[in-house]
Parts: sequence; structure tokens; C-alpha cells
Amino acid sequence: MPHSRPEEGCYEIDFEASVRLDEAAEVALEDYARVLTRARGAEALRADDEGATVRGVHVCGLGSAVTGALRRDVQDFARSLAAGTGGGLGWS
Repeated sequence: MPHSRPEEGCYEIDFEASVRLDEAAEVALEDYARVLTRARGAEALRADDEGATVRGVHVCGLGSAVTGALRRDVQDFARSLAAGTGGGLGWS
């Protein structure tokens, strides 16, 4: 996945620390990031080949840059999914 490409409305929301997520939590994270940023699409960025560790989210189709507050919100949601303290597919 390419790094941030503002000219195409694509950005990477990199996490301070990677999180371990199962497949359902990864789908929830992608959906949450897409809706929160109003992106056309979102894809989890895997930190390793195992696929269970996510280092961020790639979002595309934005009209403006991702703000610091949005970055923190997406990362906090990922942490809550990893900790099992809420969120998941029923977050909306």
C-alpha cells in the first residue's frame, strides 16, 4: 500500500503501537475508520505476515487531510478492540 497520497485523497493512519486483532475486529476497524473519516474505502495495514497485527489503516477518497483528532479516535478504537473492552461489529 502506498504511503499518504493527498493528491488522490489517500492517507495512512499509523498507530503509535501495533495491535493484535482477529478478523472480525479488523473488519470493524476498517468500517469504523471509513465512516469516521468519510472515506470511500479503508484497509487495515498489517504489521507482519501473520495478519493478526495491525499497524494502522489506509483510507482513500477523502476530501481533506486526516486530522490529529481523527487519528487518535481510530487508534483508540483499535486499542479497545484489541483489549476486548467494547466496539466490534456493533459499534455503529
